[in-house]
Amino acid sequence: MADQIRVLIVDDIPETRDHLAKLLGFEADVEVVGAAASGREAIEMAVRLSPDVVLMDINMPDMDGIAATEHLASEVPSAAVVMMSVQGEADYLRRSMLAGAREFLVKPFSSDELTSSIRQVYTREREKQSRIAIQPVGGGAGGPAKPAIVKRQSDEPGRIIAVFGPKGGVGRTTLAVNLAVAAATELGQRTCLVDASFQFGDVGVLLNLNPKNKSVADLIPELEAGEPESLETFIINHSAGIRVLLAPPSPEMAELITPAGTKRMLEALRATHDLVVVDCMSSFNDTTLAILDMADIVLTMLSLEITSIKNIRLFLEVAEQLGYGADKVRLVLNRADSSLGIRVADVEHSIGRRVDHTIVSDGRSVVYALNRGVPFFLSNREAQVSQDVLRLAQAVVGARPSEAGEPAKKSTQKKSLFAWR
Repeated sequence: MADQIRVLIVDDIPETRDHLAKLLGFEADVEVVGAAASGREAIEMAVRLSPDVVLMDINMPDMDGIAATEHLASEVPSAAVVMMSVQGEADYLRRSMLAGAREFLVKPFSSDELTSSIRQVYTREREKQSRIAIQPVGGGAGGPAKPAIVKRQSDEPGRIIAVFGPKGGVGRTTLAVNLAVAAATELGQRTCLVDASFQFGDVGVLLNLNPKNKSVADLIPELEAGEPESLETFIINHSAGIRVLLAPPSPEMAELITPAGTKRMLEALRATHDLVVVDCMSSFNDTTLAILDMADIVLTMLSLEITSIKNIRLFLEVAEQLGYGADKVRLVLNRADSSLGIRVADVEHSIGRRVDHTIVSDGRSVVYALNRGVPFFLSNREAQVSQDVLRLAQAVVGARPSEAGEPAKKSTQKKSLFAWR
């Protein structure tokens, strides 16, 4: 007999709780272990019953579903939350995923949607738990055990791939996430994805991960204090096969992240991973420049829009002043087949160089995957957009700039342009 999925239902409306319990009662692999009428009651019951999945209504009087989910993430981390709401706005989805929810259902939903979501969430959580293998070292009576730092097989340092775009809205984060997944699952690379959009990072939303107490802002002070073993503590192992370092959960925490600390973090990640994919913010600052300087390759995103083309042209001028060669800065044209009145040839003529890689437009696959918190490279592996991402991953994994050291020397001489010391 297959494992029973233990479900706790949380809703302040008795009729809704009864209806959900009846629907799930027809499923042979689902067992409703309890029903709670409030967020506080849900936490108490979850601690006692240890459910696999919690169906959580978002609007409740004493403690809403988002607050209850945050508590469950720390008190019952094995319970995966499926959030339910009559409101399907993006803000509700974002807040739910940041709190730790694994799925979001908009009422009314069908019985098939409900059971499919429960099974998918349960399966993903089981796979994630099976991948997490932290090995303690140095424990015993002298103090708590510390996670081991896993060494790579190769003596060569890992590659750092910075995904950058001088304009927002060009698909930078989506590409970074799926590029990392493709490199890990198809090319066998030990890959770490870093959300370096420190104020408003979205990697956690795209991957259904909660950054609370496990973010870059928590790691960097540990590294600056000389504790490199802290690295494994703050990296999250994702069921997609990648390792993730998330941006801080609140914008003000970005102030804790320094260029020097960022460089130290990337050096540590490079030593323990084959590939480090960094999702950079869209603006220039000292920290972003530190990342771009350290990167072996800068994948620079653009789209078939006048503003995007203008910003790319300006960035290429700055990159030249900083000493970044064409082998380091690679142009990636997203939604390259869009019919917007601008041709790829027009873009290349305007910016004065060829586009290195193109990604087709596939809004249906991309948005559907984004809303479910599953990378489209996993949910729709055979789609053309996934094939384009795989080709890009193969290009960056197999390419290492031959003159990587020379641009770094030049950039050191030019940085006064941004008053970076």
